Amino acid sequence: MSKKLVAYFSASGITEKVAKNLCSVLNSDIYEIKPAVKYSSTDLNWLNNESRSSKEMKNLKSRPEMVKDNFSIKDYDTIFLGFPIWWYMAPTIVNTFLEKHDFSNKKLVLFATSGGSNMGSVIENIKPSVSSSTKIVEGKVLNHNPSLEDLKNWVESI
Repeated sequence: MSKKLVAYFSASGITEKVAKNLCSVLNSDIYEIKPAVKYSSTDLNWLNNESRSSKEMKNLKSRPEMVKDNFSIKDYDTIFLGFPIWWYMAPTIVNTFLEKHDFSNKKLVLFATSGGSNMGSVIENIKPSVSSSTKIVEGKVLNHNPSLEDLKNWVESI
């Protein structure tokens, strides 16, 4: 039996709710990807080209610093990775997380929340941050706080 982890980044709490419910369905461990400097509402204003999130997403080599901890993914076979969609991609802090750990021979199942975007170019933008032996499953955009039953059905379909 494989050991599962739900890892997530949530700037506003929406992705966090989905991640916690998914963790409940999977009976898995959970890990929050925390930025060293929390995002404010001003930082998240995508209409402002000078906002922190806008600047990060314009520079795809940006790697926002995470809170330092001793967390390791080595004991997990399958990692469900959740994040909000920003500019049709995962926020660059997700790449920070991916590059901090060794995902060799692991299954990475992506899920996201979004105000209206699909998964866009998520895989294309995170693939360089993991080993070529990482199996990436595109997963799904999980909006509107899906029910536990909906999450269970989605997990079973993977």
